[in-house]
Amino acid sequence: MSVKHGISRGLELGRSFFQIGLLKSAGRVAAKLRAGRFCVGSSVHTVQPQAFLPSRYHYYRTSLKGLAAQLQSSAFRRRFTGGSRRNRAVFLAFGLGVGLIEQQLEDDRRSAATCQEIQAVFRKKRFQSSLMPVTSGYKLEDYIIGNQIGKGSNAAVYEAAAHFARPKESDRKCVLVEERDDEDGAGSHTVQSLSCCSLRNFPLAIKMLWNFGAGSSSEAILKSMSQELVPAGPLALKREKEQIPLDGQFGVLPKRVSAHPNVIRVHRAFTADVPLLPGAKEEYPDVLPARLNPAGLGNNRTLFLVMKNYPCTLRQYLQVSMPDSRQGSLMLLQLLEGVDHLCRQGVAHRDLKSDNVLLEFDSDGCPCLVISDFGCSLAQIDSSLQLPFNSIWVSRGGNASLMAPEVATAVPGNGVVIDYSKADAWAVGAISYEIFGQQNPFYRTGGLESTNYQEKELPPLPPSVPADLQLVIQLLLRTNPYKRPSARVAANMLHLSLWGQRALANHDSAGMRKLADWLLCQSAVVLLKGCSGPGGNGVEAELQRSFLSNLDLEDLRTAIGFLLYGRQKRQACILSS
Repeated sequence: MSVKHGISRGLELGRSFFQIGLLKSAGRVAAKLRAGRFCVGSSVHTVQPQAFLPSRYHYYRTSLKGLAAQLQSSAFRRRFTGGSRRNRAVFLAFGLGVGLIEQQLEDDRRSAATCQEIQAVFRKKRFQSSLMPVTSGYKLEDYIIGNQIGKGSNAAVYEAAAHFARPKESDRKCVLVEERDDEDGAGSHTVQSLSCCSLRNFPLAIKMLWNFGAGSSSEAILKSMSQELVPAGPLALKREKEQIPLDGQFGVLPKRVSAHPNVIRVHRAFTADVPLLPGAKEEYPDVLPARLNPAGLGNNRTLFLVMKNYPCTLRQYLQVSMPDSRQGSLMLLQLLEGVDHLCRQGVAHRDLKSDNVLLEFDSDGCPCLVISDFGCSLAQIDSSLQLPFNSIWVSRGGNASLMAPEVATAVPGNGVVIDYSKADAWAVGAISYEIFGQQNPFYRTGGLESTNYQEKELPPLPPSVPADLQLVIQLLLRTNPYKRPSARVAANMLHLSLWGQRALANHDSAGMRKLADWLLCQSAVVLLKGCSGPGGNGVEAELQRSFLSNLDLEDLRTAIGFLLYGRQKRQACILSS
């Protein structure tokens, strides 16, 4: 028993020697990197295990194999040169433990290399918006404007068409959802394709911003409303307008995000005189200029944005439809992918709600979601997602009901900074209740308030919602942002839950190798789908491409850890009951 105990003790020492001693500083470095992962603007992460070690430990890291071999060799020599039986066993096992550490690092290096290679392949296949590839459309006269399709607190949206841009045939369907009851009274939901004459005749949407105090010069308007240009494409502004120094709401140049399937794209942005559009005098008379309404308070010119026309908003869709659990998972995953894309490029939306999410359908009838309306966004040039909050006059963002706790509870003062890196992810967690047929707990009268709610007060989700998905939503709504997963980690959890069950099964010491094998197989499947026709253009294929193009070893590990912990906790509850 003493030899067995010595071997066990030696293995433990071999592991802890580097984990407690050499890797102690590395753990602090890794924690800082994980905490600040989305506070950087670069969208490329080169995550390798050795990156988490300080440079002074480079020798120990690169010579573990040699050290392990020397320790093992010395142990065998001591076998014949004296020493107690127990001490010889401990020394040998210590060398074996160091060897196990080296093997783990080698597995990590291989897994990180696999993630990098897959990421490089799919980053070359970035999403490209196909609408309006021409160089016209910078005047209001270039468009035929139809009926009003939406109105918010700072703009009205109209359907539109352009003579110069004929819409391409798309695999996205225009569908409306009609709710019906079967004979037994149980709700059954059917999706019916309707005539898409309106969308065919008016494939575009024009958003006209209200202009109260920006003046009537193009420069002043663009500076005042520059946050609306965050999702603008490279040809949105005329080339000469690109030279205008856009200061933005916070005194810095607003960022432009690259195209993404779950973020709206602004194809044209220009200033023009405010026209008298259908319903203007009835819907928004006060914002009209005096030349159109003597009592109006608006300026003569304003900003116009040209975008794709979508059939409905997420809120409108959920009023008449109840998506099943898989569709709901895909919808939630799309919102997380969109938020992650914004965070990686240093943008916080700050007004995420179901009214600001637009929706269409792919060829299989699956809802395709895009995040829109960036008027309240934080898009600073330093990409920090941190806003100095030194005065009550600094805007926290949009809808107060869906402000994350760390935003809603912030008190202005010297040195106070609001961190928005996980605020939009929290809002996605709140919206998920609406997606699964529940009332948003932060909307209803007498409901929860993000400033003081307890996590145990969150209402339960329907039993039909998968356990992994419920876990993701619970984690997103954690009040402490340091315990809340980022949008990337939450998205990875859903990806693994939907498509990586085999990789999660029996996750043991060989788990990283199994995960790498699954990633390679998944990459091959997605590439084959993309080459084989329409199947590669659906919502699921687009989501899988987003996942593979953003592979990050540390984020994957964190996602797996959350999922396994949740499953173990559920299993323990079942056994205890």
